Amino acid sequence: MPVMEIDIAQERRQILRQYRALLKTGQFGKNSADTVLIRKAFDIALEAHKDMRRKSGEPYIYHPITVARIVSEEIGLGTTSIVCALLHDTVEDTEITLDDIESMFGKKVARIIDGLTKISGVFDHKTASLQAENFRKMLLTLSDDVRVILIKLADRLHNMRTLNSMPENSQLKIASETLYLYAPLAHRLGLYNIKTEMEDLGLKYTKPDIYNQIEQKLRKTKAVRTRFINRFSLPIKRALEEQNLNFEIRGRTKSILSIWDKMNTKGVPLEEVYDVFAIRIIVNTKPKEEKAHCWQAYSIVTDFYKPNPDRLRDWITTPKANGYESLHTTVMSPTGKWVEVQIRTKRMDEIAEKGLAAHWKYKGSAGEHALDEWISKIRELLENPEPDALDFMDNFKLNLFSKEIYVFTPKGELKNLPAEATSLDFAFDIHTEIGEKCIGAKVNQKLVPLSYQLKSGDQVEVITSKKQKAKEDWLSFVVTAKAKSKIKSLLKEGKRKIAQDGKEILERKCKSNKITFNESNINKLVSYFSLPNALELYYRIAKNSIDLSALKTFNKDGGKIKYKAPKRVDKQQLEQLVTNVRGQADSLLLGEDMEKLDYKLSPCCNPIPGDDVFGFITINDGIKIHRVNCPNAVQLMSNYAYRVVKARWTSQELIAFLAGIRVTGIDEVGIVNKITKIISSELHVNMRSISFDSNDGIFEGTIMVFVHDTNHLTNLIKNLKKVEGLLTAERIASN
Repeated sequence: MPVMEIDIAQERRQILRQYRALLKTGQFGKNSADTVLIRKAFDIALEAHKDMRRKSGEPYIYHPITVARIVSEEIGLGTTSIVCALLHDTVEDTEITLDDIESMFGKKVARIIDGLTKISGVFDHKTASLQAENFRKMLLTLSDDVRVILIKLADRLHNMRTLNSMPENSQLKIASETLYLYAPLAHRLGLYNIKTEMEDLGLKYTKPDIYNQIEQKLRKTKAVRTRFINRFSLPIKRALEEQNLNFEIRGRTKSILSIWDKMNTKGVPLEEVYDVFAIRIIVNTKPKEEKAHCWQAYSIVTDFYKPNPDRLRDWITTPKANGYESLHTTVMSPTGKWVEVQIRTKRMDEIAEKGLAAHWKYKGSAGEHALDEWISKIRELLENPEPDALDFMDNFKLNLFSKEIYVFTPKGELKNLPAEATSLDFAFDIHTEIGEKCIGAKVNQKLVPLSYQLKSGDQVEVITSKKQKAKEDWLSFVVTAKAKSKIKSLLKEGKRKIAQDGKEILERKCKSNKITFNESNINKLVSYFSLPNALELYYRIAKNSIDLSALKTFNKDGGKIKYKAPKRVDKQQLEQLVTNVRGQADSLLLGEDMEKLDYKLSPCCNPIPGDDVFGFITINDGIKIHRVNCPNAVQLMSNYAYRVVKARWTSQELIAFLAGIRVTGIDEVGIVNKITKIISSELHVNMRSISFDSNDGIFEGTIMVFVHDTNHLTNLIKNLKKVEGLLTAERIASN
């Protein structure tokens, strides 16, 4: 039909426009070797994806072109990466093979495409352990070619930008994974722009109301912020010009997720978050003069505005592990507002914005060495012989999010560790054997215990003893993934040695009770004592925590134990349970058919009717209902997406649900009486408990009440806020 032909012709023109825009990002000449190679990759991708369309209905080729543009324009990578981005889905989704890619583009491109193909389905598997295992494999590719990870991040960023065309449950799953793994990975690799956008888009789809509320307020106050920045910058600008420095001054607004986190942790509205924006001074100077010119600019800023001495951060002298370099200070403006000022050079700014790509551009910089160090640390972690995949993910995530401290060895060598790292973490960072034999440490010549939390600038000397062995309680205070995995390995090794004695004891007991010592009988004993495996059985026997007199009571037949183990839910049954619960329905209806479906309201977030919720299918507790903004929601959706079912409330009889309210205010006579009167008399709400704590004229209280739904609770909070002397009243996120 002619209409269809016009549409296709229009699409072709649009595809060519996008391709030309891609070439402009790298400023490739018309007939250069790079352009020829990129055109070749583009033609192959166009042909391979010609019959494919995205969920939005647009041609699939838009996706690889956009990923290639992100790789070139926003990360700053070169021709090889652009070619790989254009071809990244061809081997997985089309007839093209890796051998075809190698013969057309060479081994390097084929190796990167292979890495991308292997990790493309990281989050599409049905079990969490597989997902974690694949994430582990993805990180192993860092050591082969870090471009695999960078292209994967660009691919995820484009998916986040086009998430609008996906169904709501897919939006939640993809956004949760992005917040859980991709955004912190981008942050750790120094890709601050990509990290910020991923975080904001993640919040947009996981907590749309909060995102829209903050975004609208920022839009409304933009003109006021711009005027403030111009007034604040004017005297600094004049002084910098007088000193003949080549510079530019910019304003940078904090990411929406960072603002929300600040509002949450500090318990303040947006208007009271003082560092919503920062002023950035970028000096263009020669490498040898970088440090001097940055401190010169700092001196000019503090000539006009008084700095907060506790808020000076010098990442120029000691860059962050991902190569980030900058001077940060917080100064008092004439209007009484604290303002963060960041001072850096053009090179430092490019590294901060584009991360790894800029490290390659500025060869020999401190950042490149730091990056190699980071990759080697990850490799060491990944090569741990018996890691629990989920533990690994949590530990890795924990280390991605952590801030850093800098400590010294007795010889003055600098080591960087996560904040809250202990002297035992330091010992394991030096060597596993030193960690295992560590009995304490001297910090700044003073004797401290293993659990002592180190601070930046500490000089640490480890004290060891040959008699020392790894202990279970060590896991409760170490924070580095390396220390945790090594301690677990050492404990398992120690357990095996003790278990060997238990095995010999059991063998003797079996013999005296005429029971054959074989695998079948051992498995029956493991099941009888409800233990996870034979190792645990032997270990507990050696520790005298199992009574083997039960062997006499078993029915025996020719040395075989006659014992029928209770049924356990295996993986197949769990998948069947998921299918049964999901059935044909679009979502689980709460408040109906209560006798048919066994569901419980999760105590970690106490959902009530009216809340946005989802169901999580468990093995023993039926379906647990969580709020979408539950503290555990991101992890559950990211790790166990296949066990998550959509859920919604239906109209139902008035049932009472428990909810918590936190209040703060000025401690006046009779204020508690006013609060309880509103709760019980005016709104007829039953209270389960009420507790108040007063300090220096300010009180803080927690009230547990029974309400019918979110409207009932919102109405109650609204009325409480009218009480004179009450400063805040808000629902407690989890109890």
